[in-house]
Amino acid sequence: MDMLRSEPMQFLQLIIPVESAHRSIMYLGELGQFQFKDLNAEKSQFQRTYAAQMKRCGEMARKLRFFREQMSKEGLLTSTKSATSDDIDLDNLEVKLGELEAELIEMKANDEKLQHTYNELLEYKLVMQKAGEFFSSAQSRAAAEQRELETHHIGERSIDSPLLLDQEMTTDPLKQVKLGFVSGLVRREKSMAFERILFRATRGNVFLKQSVVENPVIDPLSGEKVEKNVFVVFYSGERAKIKILKICDAFGANRYPFMEDLGKQFQAITEVSGKLSELKTTIDVGQVHRSNLLQTIGDQFEQWNFLVKKEKSTYHTLNMLSMDVTKKCLVAEGWCPVSATNQIQNVVQRATADTNSQIGTIIQVLHTKESPPTYFRTNKFTSAFQAIVDAYGVAKYQEANPGVHTVVTFPFLFAVMFDDWGHGICLLLATLYFIIMENKFSSQKLGDIMEMTFGGRYVIMMMALFSIYTGLIYNEFFSVPFELFGPSAYECRNLSCRDASTTGLVKVRATYPFGVDPKWHGTRSELPFLNSLKMKMSILLGVAQMNLGIVLSYFNAKFYGNDLNIRHQFVPQMIFLNSLFGYLSLLIIVKWCTGSKADLYHVMIYMFLSPTDDLGENQLFFGQKFLQIVLLLLALVAVPWMLFPKPFLLKKQHEEWILGHSYALVDLDSPREKKHHDPHGHDEFEFSEVFVHQLIHTIEFVLGAVSNTASYLRLWALSLAHSELSNVFFDKVLLLAWGFNNVVILIIGIIVFVFATVGVLLVMETLSAFLHALRLHWVEFQNKFYEGDGHKFCPFSFSLLSEEDE
Repeated sequence: MDMLRSEPMQFLQLIIPVESAHRSIMYLGELGQFQFKDLNAEKSQFQRTYAAQMKRCGEMARKLRFFREQMSKEGLLTSTKSATSDDIDLDNLEVKLGELEAELIEMKANDEKLQHTYNELLEYKLVMQKAGEFFSSAQSRAAAEQRELETHHIGERSIDSPLLLDQEMTTDPLKQVKLGFVSGLVRREKSMAFERILFRATRGNVFLKQSVVENPVIDPLSGEKVEKNVFVVFYSGERAKIKILKICDAFGANRYPFMEDLGKQFQAITEVSGKLSELKTTIDVGQVHRSNLLQTIGDQFEQWNFLVKKEKSTYHTLNMLSMDVTKKCLVAEGWCPVSATNQIQNVVQRATADTNSQIGTIIQVLHTKESPPTYFRTNKFTSAFQAIVDAYGVAKYQEANPGVHTVVTFPFLFAVMFDDWGHGICLLLATLYFIIMENKFSSQKLGDIMEMTFGGRYVIMMMALFSIYTGLIYNEFFSVPFELFGPSAYECRNLSCRDASTTGLVKVRATYPFGVDPKWHGTRSELPFLNSLKMKMSILLGVAQMNLGIVLSYFNAKFYGNDLNIRHQFVPQMIFLNSLFGYLSLLIIVKWCTGSKADLYHVMIYMFLSPTDDLGENQLFFGQKFLQIVLLLLALVAVPWMLFPKPFLLKKQHEEWILGHSYALVDLDSPREKKHHDPHGHDEFEFSEVFVHQLIHTIEFVLGAVSNTASYLRLWALSLAHSELSNVFFDKVLLLAWGFNNVVILIIGIIVFVFATVGVLLVMETLSAFLHALRLHWVEFQNKFYEGDGHKFCPFSFSLLSEEDE
């Protein structure tokens, strides 16, 4: 299988002529099967050969980001239906992008200038309208009061400053002075503070009138919509005027001139209205032109963006190559799968032919002590399972890949905890939607949670299918048992067994053909049968998976030629694990087959405490006591077997290696030297250190065998929790609402039941079971054989560019 072990890798050196280097790297990027090694790691990016080209591509990428920002502000989407980028010349594209950027910047500046003028004129018009209302109403009131005064022969009064008429009623006309005023707009939230500061700064020698502008206006400076008030401040004296102007500037109030003459006011309003209409037309035409230009850019944006990213990544890769002393060729080194060698040769030959180079690319295999990268061929189905394993750690080169087993074991262990075929169907329907719409969703940018769910759609599909299977086995549909495969094999002996207790049931027909009998869901024995079944199944599954892990460790050790692990670790580990927990699994199966009433707790406890005592009613088969004594002795022997032989054999091996190297020169590249040289990573062999290391591993395995087996009981615990929660929602919500015989309460109960089922059982419980299945694979299963300290094969590939961040 392609996923069982990493594909064979080889280290290649490519000597590429300079004239065909760019085309060769581009073709290798399209192939996506070569991982380049950086041969210029000691140089900075600015010291490398193609630094100028990288800067050029970076500038083009900046312009494209600017275009994207402008399109985003306009609410335009980039078109995904564009031609291939092969027919675009990079030089022409660079010129075109520069022209488009300059045009957009000029249009943006003109638009901002026009908008600023338009907003200023709009505020000016509002000031003239609102302030004109002040003066008009005040003059009308002052004229009426003047006529009234004339009627009573009080004398003539001046109406030069009608707004202050109330304050000047008792003032001598000879002492009246001409008042000045400042008009403008101020933010409404600042209006009260504005008034207070004016009063304090002038000691009350001003008169302020404000009018609320009904609709928000766009501020010319900030360009934001704000609520404002029109104000008119009357003052006397130049000093007061200076203070008022400074306060207006401090509060960001926009000042506008105002004419007292009504005719001039009307003429100014008419002129401003005309200019506003002209500006509006100009701005609209400019917006249409700008939108059309951005739409044209959007139609080809993805095409241009992909080309620039290809060029940038190509030059970045070229900077990883070293220049030959003759400066006529570039030297590249890197890893590739052995199966891709012919394809690499073909693409570099094609590049040579396309560039009319007189010299072809030279390819040669190099031998290196570097550890090869790990490469597993995956597809859209297996990639998510492989990602689960890689999140723990990337496999070493040629190490057994847990991803192969994870495809089956991960969704199955999840289903053992989820185990409801009704919830499984809901989960399957939701997953099928993602699978059916995968072409649409794969081309869109989704949120973090949606992206993670979509990426694991096939994992969730397998989890749902296995959940349906285990749900049918346990006969649970939203916690309700069904007689899907025929009637129950049991019936009540009499009317007293309404609670379906085990003492009131008798078998009247053949055994239920598939899964758990529906009647067993209601049993009320000392330990309910279904819970007992789930608990024992958890132990069986755990022991089976741990044995699989130890077997895989054997094959890993055999592949790497580590004979000590094969002979002195695999056998005692298998003996210790199966002498205890393998025997417990055997007892569970025998008890199921024989229907014995033996207490397995007592059997296992007294196997250690009183191995020679008579078993009595706990005996399941002939010779059980003798077998238990033998297994107990084997378990005790397995512990020193794991501890002592390996350190002494390593010491002997090291002494033989030292003796052999004392009389002969050694070829450092020989396989024997690779295998035995410095086996522990030290120049000198430290027996005490090796012994302590082996002691730690032995204790870890012994304790881990117990704790890991107990950890698999989470399969039972989560299954029980899921079943009980489902039962609570069904009985205490749905059935309770049904019992009230009220339509409103029933509808409310159904809504609560649906939301509880989706939110708790289909979301939270799914996540909980997923995380526990993840832990069982990472800790209890993979730690038996999986090192996970390798590094992933990361080839130079244009197909990965779309996944990179800008």
